[in-house]
Amino acid sequence: MAENPKTIADCLQLGGAQLSAAGIDNARLDVRLLLAEAISKETSYLFGYPEKVLNDKEFDHFQSMIDKRLKHEPVSKIIGRKEFWSLNFRVSHDTLDPRPDSETLIEAVLESVPDTTKAIKILDLGTGTGCLLLALLSEFRAAQGLGVDISDKALAVAKENAVSLGLSDRVSFQAGDWCEGLVGDWDIIISNPPYIGFDEKMALSPEVLNYDPDLALFADNNGMKDYEDLIPQAEAILGEDGLLVIEAGQGQADGINALMSGAGLVIYPPKKDLGGISRACVGRKSI
Repeated sequence: MAENPKTIADCLQLGGAQLSAAGIDNARLDVRLLLAEAISKETSYLFGYPEKVLNDKEFDHFQSMIDKRLKHEPVSKIIGRKEFWSLNFRVSHDTLDPRPDSETLIEAVLESVPDTTKAIKILDLGTGTGCLLLALLSEFRAAQGLGVDISDKALAVAKENAVSLGLSDRVSFQAGDWCEGLVGDWDIIISNPPYIGFDEKMALSPEVLNYDPDLALFADNNGMKDYEDLIPQAEAILGEDGLLVIEAGQGQADGINALMSGAGLVIYPPKKDLGGISRACVGRKSI
């Protein structure tokens, strides 16, 4: 960046121009988020105090973050957090960023289990940041949860999120490969497994390809391999009338529903995300 322009207004203009020139999507929003982070304020502060002068430390921090964004590092990875279900989650390079599309799974659960006072057991397979499980526990106030992930580093992030959200007394986390070694009659099993085929890799944005972990993105058999492994395992540990909710990639819902039906689950119509894609596949274990 150029010589320190000092004021909030100048930083917004210069940073936004640089990001736009580099073809960064949502450049104006990104520069606001980064500048607010640099001065440890909410974004609303920027509009109220455009003439505030940044000190050298604040400006250097802002400049370093703009430089990272110019390399397509996502804002969430730069500032270390992402909002999901109106909750703030810590993220790292070892976790998949929580995505708005995944909120469709939370909506599907709440539609299928409207009584949020129940003392139920919730299992999250491939928990990552813990966003799905912790969002559900924030709604089901008497529920207990378990998050499973193959990555110890991801589990460490999930544990931090449970503490910061005040949910650590109702959740535990453990390392594992899907349902391996798990028993019990779970009321809800939720999962956002890897579902991108390796042949789709180069079509991904650099923000995803270079900064989300491959372990959380890619699966064999055109992205269907983990569904094939996970669904029959999950069915075996669902309780009577238990619910399985799984995130689907574009065009995968029919294949997932076939796997659920083949495992003996009663299938419900997939719930679409805001983009009209069938995102949440829902199956229930018949009584």
